[in-house]
Amino acid sequence: MSLEEIIAIRVRESRQDRRISLAELARRTGMSKAMLSKIENAQTSCSLSTLAKLAEALQVPVTALFRGVDAEREAVFVPAGHGAQIIRRGSNVGHLYEQLGSLRGEHKRMEPLLVTLTEASEVFPLFQHAGTEFLYMLEGVMVYGHGEARYEMHVGDALQFDGEGPHGPVELIELPIRFLTVTAYGTIGPGR
Repeated sequence: MSLEEIIAIRVRESRQDRRISLAELARRTGMSKAMLSKIENAQTSCSLSTLAKLAEALQVPVTALFRGVDAEREAVFVPAGHGAQIIRRGSNVGHLYEQLGSLRGEHKRMEPLLVTLTEASEVFPLFQHAGTEFLYMLEGVMVYGHGEARYEMHVGDALQFDGEGPHGPVELIELPIRFLTVTAYGTIGPGR
C-alpha cells in the first residue's frame, strides 16, 4: 500500500470516528472540500504543512496519519525444541542454553534463553552483565543467588534483578532444572 493510500485511510477514519463532515474539516483546515476529497481518495500527495493542519483539525498526532506505513516488523518464531544451542560462560560447567529468539540491530533490547541444568551441571554464581534479568522456573528446584541474597526457586517462581550484580545458581536441589531467563537492555547490549 502506498503512503498516499495509508494517509487517505487514516484521514478518513479519523474524520469519521469524530463524526466530522468533509465540509467541517474543510472549514477547520482552511482547505477546499475538493482537495480533502483528493487526499481521502489517495489522488494527491500531502505536504508536511498539510499533514500538520489535518492532524490539528482532527485532534490526532501527525504520526497517527502514518500508522501502518511500515507495518512489516521483524519477528522471530522459534518452534518448541528448535532454539539454537549457544555457548555462554556457564557452558563449561554443564549449563545448556537454548536461544529462544534474537532480533538484530536496534531491536535487540532483550535476550530470551531456556536454561537447562542436569547432573552434569555445576553451580556458577558468577554471572554479571548489563541490563535487567528476569527468571521464571519451569522445572526442578534450585537456590539462586544475587549478590548476598539467596532465593530457593520452585516451579512457577519468578525473580527479577539487576544483571550487574553477581548472580547464578548456588545450589542445585532437584534436577533436572529448567528456567526461562530474559535479559532486557536499555540499549543494544551484549549477552552474558
